[in-house]
Amino acid sequence: MARWDDILTLPVQEPSTIEFSSSDLNWFKVEGWRQNVDDVALIPFSRVEDFVKGECSSAECPTRFRVEARRKKAEGSSYKPRVDGYLEYILYWCCYGPDDHRKGGTSRPSRKCIKPSKKKSAGRPHTKRGCLCHFIVKRLFAQPSVALIIYNQRKHVDKSGSPCHGPLDDKAIGTRFMYAPYISEELRLRITSMLYAGFSVESIMQKHMKAIEKHGGPSNRDDLLTHNYVRKLERDIRRSTYELDSDDAASVKIWVENHRSKVFYYQGSSDTDAFILGIQTEWQLQQMIRFGNNNLFAVDSSFGVKKFKYPFYTLLVFDSNQIAIPIAWVISASFSSHDVHKWIRTLYDRVCAKDSTWRLNGFIVDDALTETAKIRDVFQCSTLLCLWRVRRAWHRNIIKKCTNSEMQREMLKRLGHIMYSTWSGLNVLDAMEDFMEDFIDHSAFLEYLKAQWMPKIEVWVTAMRTLPLASQETCAAIEAYHSKLKSKLFNEADTGAYQRTDWLVHKLTTEVHSYYWFDHFSEENDLCGYMRDGELASNSWHRALYIADGDVILNDKDLQFAKVVSQSDRSRIHTVWNPGTEFAICDCSWSMSGNLCKHVIKAGMVCRDRLVARPSMAMQTYHQALHDLLQCPPNGSIVLDHAIALAIHMQQDLKRLLGPSNHRGTDPPLTLVPGKWVCKKSRTKGKLSTAEENNDVVCGNRVSSDGDNDAISHKIASEKEADKNTYG
Repeated sequence: MARWDDILTLPVQEPSTIEFSSSDLNWFKVEGWRQNVDDVALIPFSRVEDFVKGECSSAECPTRFRVEARRKKAEGSSYKPRVDGYLEYILYWCCYGPDDHRKGGTSRPSRKCIKPSKKKSAGRPHTKRGCLCHFIVKRLFAQPSVALIIYNQRKHVDKSGSPCHGPLDDKAIGTRFMYAPYISEELRLRITSMLYAGFSVESIMQKHMKAIEKHGGPSNRDDLLTHNYVRKLERDIRRSTYELDSDDAASVKIWVENHRSKVFYYQGSSDTDAFILGIQTEWQLQQMIRFGNNNLFAVDSSFGVKKFKYPFYTLLVFDSNQIAIPIAWVISASFSSHDVHKWIRTLYDRVCAKDSTWRLNGFIVDDALTETAKIRDVFQCSTLLCLWRVRRAWHRNIIKKCTNSEMQREMLKRLGHIMYSTWSGLNVLDAMEDFMEDFIDHSAFLEYLKAQWMPKIEVWVTAMRTLPLASQETCAAIEAYHSKLKSKLFNEADTGAYQRTDWLVHKLTTEVHSYYWFDHFSEENDLCGYMRDGELASNSWHRALYIADGDVILNDKDLQFAKVVSQSDRSRIHTVWNPGTEFAICDCSWSMSGNLCKHVIKAGMVCRDRLVARPSMAMQTYHQALHDLLQCPPNGSIVLDHAIALAIHMQQDLKRLLGPSNHRGTDPPLTLVPGKWVCKKSRTKGKLSTAEENNDVVCGNRVSSDGDNDAISHKIASEKEADKNTYG
């Protein structure tokens, strides 16, 4: 049995699961109050909520723990030198106790003065059943980041020592006391999401009853859902309002105070500080941990610059189907590097507090002006650049400001050629000047180009030459999220609401969040009957994968266009001009709105498979990075041996990662190595012999040109940085 003086020497336990219970911890016995023996354990204070949720969802006795008492002291205040001196004290008690409202039960003296409700539902006695299960959480003075959990009574029993609720209580069998006292948070979110999506109360209950019948009757508290509860949620949604105060700033502040669990960073506007509000719900944090660990982040920056009072950032992760999921929104009046560093550090600390092993592999930015050094400093990962915003802006404005379809195709082709020539030493400013001279008759687009892009074109070119580029699949995922967000936010009848930040906060945390939560839940649980449509289940890239190669007909003479058979109407054929490049254009309605369509993507796939188009810009950055890595004079040096061995190792990793079905035509990496290097004998026989043995294998396989270039790019960037540190 441990002594109280030794509790700080106990290990701090942090299970790897998102939620955990007492069964996941190792408990130590200590002598407690009145000669009782208590079970104690140490966990990070930031994970107390995860422990409480895990205890509530126990399969042996499902329940809900509530805060029975709470005491808090200010940091720095004086205290007696006790080993368990606390900054914060929280007493959690099972909701079925400690009072006992059963016949013959007793209640605490402080509760006897409370008059029972006159309106009692027939056959619905009070829920208190004298349960003694409770535990104490202390945030210690000596270690404020650690929580001491003291379990006084771990069994759900009454004063007689008999089970008082749950499956072990014989008197509770067949009643609601077998289950938790309230419905789960997951079911509440599901109902709320369905209500925001437009489902009626009756349709929700019908679907719920069908699900219960499917698994053979009620088995938990959620199965006892009633019409009244759903109607109450529907009424609350209908009566809710975003305007908590006539003053917008005061209204936002009230919202922040009422929703602390959804805010990870808040900074009010002042003379010295800009307004910043970082929003992340518990579900978004879980998706960040699940899909962001050892994976990629992306950002959709500066949404709503023209319409909203403050623009906002969206941080995205990609699920197993490469669908973008928003895991945080940041509304701010300033996105300077200093302000970004504030909230991005807080976000990183928050996820690491939940999972200390969480790491990010790469961070994708969509603005060349972004201060990537701050991102690398926080996340300790490489940064990539996504060009979807450039392509989309040029595409949309060419179609909008130029009515001649032939000129639209030619202008987009020329701009694409300039971007593709970035790595060949082309002077981009001179090329843009030539472009404006050749298309001088189209003054509307040229004025837009001069005002919006010419002042920062050099910054974009520099970023393209120094940062790896994200793949077309990533571009399609981010663009799909951006388009869906526009359809959700820009449908307000009262356009004056766009200038209120509290409206934006309310919209994001209710309708938008519910939309993504519900769609993700439906797909994971295979609830086809719940699915509204396939909007979020795919993007242009995934829709392109369902187009057969035989439905694409190329113009083999000069590859000016390609024909793609429509999948919805086989009698209709779409024409893709400039196929094989990111700057292709299609005559379908989606492309003519400035978006990246599935026909353009599929035509590019077929062109690269048949080796009639150059590699994508993302693959060109990969080749350039590998070429820079292999520039290691003198011949036969240890650096050269390491580079060749690394190239082979990466090629094998990619081969194993992509599989044989995804190998699309580009030059294999070792074709970049000078012949005299490969043929020359190496001092380190093992490494170079490996290169010679695998040369046929490496050169006989091809790497995906689009689908997985993000993983390639951030791996190359990381290896380059490692080589700098190792070899100087």
